[in-house]
Amino acid sequence: MRLLLVNDDGIDAIGIQALAKEFEKDYELIIVAPEGQRSASSHSITLTKPILVKRVEVPGIKSKSYSISGSPADCVRVALDKLVDGHVDMILSGINLGLNIGADILYSGTVSAAIEGNLYNIPSMALSCQLGEEPDCFTTAAKYAKQIFEKVKEDLVKNNIVLNVNFPCIKEEDIKGIKVCKIGGVVYDYYFVENKNGEDEITLKLDGRYNENVEEGTDRYYLRKGYITMTPLHYDLTNYKLMKKVDTWL
Repeated sequence: MRLLLVNDDGIDAIGIQALAKEFEKDYELIIVAPEGQRSASSHSITLTKPILVKRVEVPGIKSKSYSISGSPADCVRVALDKLVDGHVDMILSGINLGLNIGADILYSGTVSAAIEGNLYNIPSMALSCQLGEEPDCFTTAAKYAKQIFEKVKEDLVKNNIVLNVNFPCIKEEDIKGIKVCKIGGVVYDYYFVENKNGEDEITLKLDGRYNENVEEGTDRYYLRKGYITMTPLHYDLTNYKLMKKVDTWL
């Protein structure tokens, strides 16, 4: 089975390296990642300038690896159009440095790369791990990612879907299990004024993501309880329930 590994944190990120070390034991991998940090780039692609592609050596990784100057979605497009000789069975995006839950999936380059793969009719998994003080978080997440992959890979291929998987940053023995659940409610970052220069110019800085109001049964709820969460994502944005109603407006 041939797998494409991508991310949005860059080719040198601990998450993609932990994932590669775990999966290349049993699978053929090709790794294509941004040359640097591209978090929160959503589903952007590069239109106005060339993309630089470099073959790179990643310490501790045997698999063929490339860095590109583009976005996470570009990684998938470049890999499938130019770098992969033959078929890719599945795309793994991550492991992201930080959770992708609730509204985060709209901004996430990690999730968008997985969705880009789905546009090519390739099943994908977006994998993200909470940031915290547990030093072996990403090793544990990669281990569980492989266990989940082994259980779902045949069904993923048959159904061609995107799975969004999130791991809590806790010790392996403290993980309570895996919950299939819906994404949490919308949580917005907010801005505070860092600098103000008269009435015509201000500098804003993002601050704060934590929200105490957590709906039971969501990814945010179960992650706080010590579970790994898994959510199937649906890319079609059409609101079919309102189609007939909107038609009557005309």
